[in-house]
Amino acid sequence: MIGFEEAVGLVRSVATPLGTDTVPIAEAAGRVLARAVDAEVDSPRSDVSAMDGYAVREADLDRFPVSLQVVGGSYAGAGWNGSVVPGTCVRIFTGAPVPGGADHVVMQENVRASGNAAIIDDHPGPARHIRRRGSDFASGEELLPAGRLLDTRAIVAAAGADLAELEVHRRPRLHILSTGDELAEPGTARERADAVPESVSFGVAALAAQWGAECMGRTRMGDDLPRMHDLARAAIDDADLVVVTGGASVGEKDFAKAMFEPLGLELVFSKVSLKPGKPVWLGRVGEKLVMGLPGNPTSALVTARLFLAPLLAGLTGRPIEDALGWRTVPLASAIGPCGARETFHRALSVKGAAQILSFQDSSAQKALAEADLLVRQRASSPALEPGAEVEVLDF
Repeated sequence: MIGFEEAVGLVRSVATPLGTDTVPIAEAAGRVLARAVDAEVDSPRSDVSAMDGYAVREADLDRFPVSLQVVGGSYAGAGWNGSVVPGTCVRIFTGAPVPGGADHVVMQENVRASGNAAIIDDHPGPARHIRRRGSDFASGEELLPAGRLLDTRAIVAAAGADLAELEVHRRPRLHILSTGDELAEPGTARERADAVPESVSFGVAALAAQWGAECMGRTRMGDDLPRMHDLARAAIDDADLVVVTGGASVGEKDFAKAMFEPLGLELVFSKVSLKPGKPVWLGRVGEKLVMGLPGNPTSALVTARLFLAPLLAGLTGRPIEDALGWRTVPLASAIGPCGARETFHRALSVKGAAQILSFQDSSAQKALAEADLLVRQRASSPALEPGAEVEVLDF
């Protein structure tokens, strides 16, 4: 059995990108750039107005009041093609090209319109309200580096660069296998006295989607090893990564690893010294990866957050540290001394502090829904009082 940090290191060793796709920008949100985004155009494309007002010559603002003849209008997407000469001005709107000859935009609030004249009573101030061509970025400039997650802000920059398509890392294809004779599809468990609603695969699928995976399917299976062999082969053929929930302990029907043995399963690690979730494991079948999570809901979701999220981050082209953003906050409640296994307590963020939830059972589902933090307590560490600083991870 290995420690948490060693297990994370082994996850890092296999969490490498799977290839690239070229996708329309409308479908690129949430993906990770495989190639940097370079601008195809200047932004702005020309000198443009930053205000609604009048484009004038600074030289005409040498005495007040001044009356200038309005000779045209410049609009975003429909600029005025003439040139501003002495004694004239052009009505202009935000984002519109500044016509030749003009070097100052006077805000409309500082202008009185009188027929075909614009009257400026006082000097409007030093600000010229003109965005210069390329002042945001120039054609050929790198806007986004390879490896950047295409979040909402990055998508705006990529579109502004005039790119219709982006080269991104391929999304890992995921298949989830849920093991256990007791499991029933939600909505049907009430029909059988010894049935348990299968809940874990839905949480794992949701977490995996958050970290960039494409869920190809979920398969619920009973503890029938020959049948499990067939379903394991089908899942491996279908996906880049198979996640198995349950069947990872030492019970008579714990077949999570055994179902992959005919396919040549090679373990990366088996069991981690942590609580909850000691039975978590990671293996390979050829070029495919298999991760085994405990069957209890809290154990499964804690280990998925600690190991599956960083694995998916790496497979999608992100640093695995993106998924392990530990930070330090004070405790709002005491915790006892830690045993030999590193422990990850479920907690609730309360005014910037971590309130440890009272119910820490590995099978919890209600308390799982309440938790939004994992509090890390190192193995063999002493009890901690309220106010002590602890490492936390968003959960």
